[in-house]
Amino acid sequence: MWKPANPPASNQPNQPNTAKNPTQTTPTPSVTETPRPMPTASEPSPAPAPANRNAVLNTQEQATIGKSLVIKGEVTGSESLYIDGKVEGSINLPGNRVTVGRNGQVAANINAREVVVLGKVRGNLNASDRVDIRNEGSLTGDVVAQRISIEDGAFFKGGIDIRKPGQQKSDSKEPVSIESSPAAAARA
Repeated sequence: MWKPANPPASNQPNQPNTAKNPTQTTPTPSVTETPRPMPTASEPSPAPAPANRNAVLNTQEQATIGKSLVIKGEVTGSESLYIDGKVEGSINLPGNRVTVGRNGQVAANINAREVVVLGKVRGNLNASDRVDIRNEGSLTGDVVAQRISIEDGAFFKGGIDIRKPGQQKSDSKEPVSIESSPAAAARA
């Protein structure tokens, strides 16, 4: 691509090239904001920056509960939440991420798409996607999720129930009798 040797200064108005050589008919291009052309096959294209595995989607906002805030009751909404303060009660944010920060202390049942624990949580977690307990995190309670990650150094005390997408909760685990009895025959 052709570039002028001395582009006009930004404070001077753009004027056509009045060169000393009268046979030159190519005017100097004006300096304007133009879209950057797509790289050709011979030019390497810049590689996109790798996405942070914990990055919140740019299209969604994230609410924050600061270090000095204490919330008692039910937290509901339709955006992701970062907790660095204290929450007691219940947190219901289906389809969103709940992150308990290093200073966060939560005594609540959490229902969300994804839960990341960096602080302390006492309560049951129900995540439609995943639960991450980081190395400084502490969780005391049961976990229901599709995936779970517990880093070295993390504290976890409770049960884990891994569920496939769409799998319903079935608490009734009654044994099925293969023998027939007179009482079973009378019910049939």
